[in-house]
Amino acid sequence: MSDAVLRVENLHVTLPPRADRSHAVEDVSFDLRRGELVCLVGESGSGKSVTARAVMGLLAPRVVASAGRILFNGEDLLRIPPERLRAIRGAEISMIFQEPMTALNPLMTIGRQIDEVLSTHTQLSAAARRERLLALLSDVHLPDPASLIEAYPHQLSGGQRQRAMIAMALVLEPKILIADEPTTALDVTTQAQILQLIRELQAAHGTAVLFITHDFGVVAEIAHRVAVMQNGKLVEMEEASRVLNQPRHPYTQRLIAAVPSLTPRLRTASQGPVALTATKVTKTFRTGGGLLSRERRVVHAVKDASIALRRGETLGLVGESGSGKSTLARCIIRLIEPDGGQVRLGELDLTAQTRRSLRRHRRRIQMVFQDPFGSLNPRYKVGHLVAEGPIINGVDAVAARARAIELLGLVGLDARAADRFPHEFSGGQRQRIAIARALALEPEILVADEPVSALDVSVQAQVLDLLAGIRHRLNLSMLFITHDLRVAAQVCDTIAVMRHGEIVETGPTAEVFARPQHTYTRELFASVPGRAWSQRACRR
Repeated sequence: MSDAVLRVENLHVTLPPRADRSHAVEDVSFDLRRGELVCLVGESGSGKSVTARAVMGLLAPRVVASAGRILFNGEDLLRIPPERLRAIRGAEISMIFQEPMTALNPLMTIGRQIDEVLSTHTQLSAAARRERLLALLSDVHLPDPASLIEAYPHQLSGGQRQRAMIAMALVLEPKILIADEPTTALDVTTQAQILQLIRELQAAHGTAVLFITHDFGVVAEIAHRVAVMQNGKLVEMEEASRVLNQPRHPYTQRLIAAVPSLTPRLRTASQGPVALTATKVTKTFRTGGGLLSRERRVVHAVKDASIALRRGETLGLVGESGSGKSTLARCIIRLIEPDGGQVRLGELDLTAQTRRSLRRHRRRIQMVFQDPFGSLNPRYKVGHLVAEGPIINGVDAVAARARAIELLGLVGLDARAADRFPHEFSGGQRQRIAIARALALEPEILVADEPVSALDVSVQAQVLDLLAGIRHRLNLSMLFITHDLRVAAQVCDTIAVMRHGEIVETGPTAEVFARPQHTYTRELFASVPGRAWSQRACRR
């Protein structure tokens, strides 16, 4: 305990009146040692992020650290003056936030945002700060740092934005780094790179890391110790190998049991007719040429991509971020117009339809988007959102409302959900609502774009079971887009692997997983975090 750089003692964080419980965090105690990486795991709402924000002094208004101590270098962070906390925050304790796009200022260049930390906390000259900035961006393996410091957040990929956030957090070489779900929505290769980067930087600087995650593959890859939280309480804390292989608490056992296996489920190939075909679909984007960039670039997002989906089958589209998966899906349903190729829905040529005639056929193919909060109109109640599609297509309003309540029941929500707004639900519940809305028009094909990527393992398992049950009950065909190979193994009958806009490999899931043919497919499998542990755990 003598080498503990942070000690949390009997922490209580109180929620405002009328919250779903009185405390976000209740009587939590743990320590973090120099050079150690502790993973804080648990479901959404378990108190992980609130605990981290209490350490940083970043609790939301009316959320109060009402009891306990947070000791750093002998100082109680809950009771020191605000100016002292500001001096510590960023300089000695830094945080990587879950969503870099919302944490980074969209109106400032990456270089200016990181330089702001240096100019606030140091007396370095502008030239020395620039030298330090370029060296740090190189340390986090960002390409061409001299050009990148002039870029804005929207001009970077998700992985590059996360690396920029890590650079900002480490620019002053803090003693403690808090990482809040930094790899949740990243593909497996980018995730592996970020984890390796954190390990390298930790080893170089002896930084203590509190890493918040719901991914047990990540835990198996990097953790020294694991702390498990449930409903605001710390229920288990042990060495990582002990928690992963011999979990003691029933809640930890349930979480680990919910981790999907990399071994595909045995399934019979669909013998149904072909429900959807995409042949040589191509989409090119042209960027630049505006005020921010005079240079025009041509990006081939999708190149001659062809897939076939049978009735009652689930086809998985996998690959890294930027590989073209979502663009291909949006071309197929004509949310964006392809530059070339053909898409057929049964015997109907979708690419030959005018916008007016396409409206009559849209009900046959519906989409569940990755971010349900962004795709559900916050001004309408859930009942209206689910019933809206049928009403637009001529269904009587009373019948559409009754069907909406029936569908909410089908996805595991009660009738009262119809009279609430989207913001009143958890992430998993909002995804269920999005599924109900997509099913309201009784489609033949469901396109699911990363529907579980941001959900914790237990909610993820529930949504996947829900989709599987609905698919079998309604004999739906499903195009399932994911970067999580564990999820693909459990959900998909057939796999298509995309890289740089091209489909490089396709085949039955069991065959692709057992004997991947393409070098890129093998690289994807090799990048899955905690692969060896998950295979052992699933055999047990």
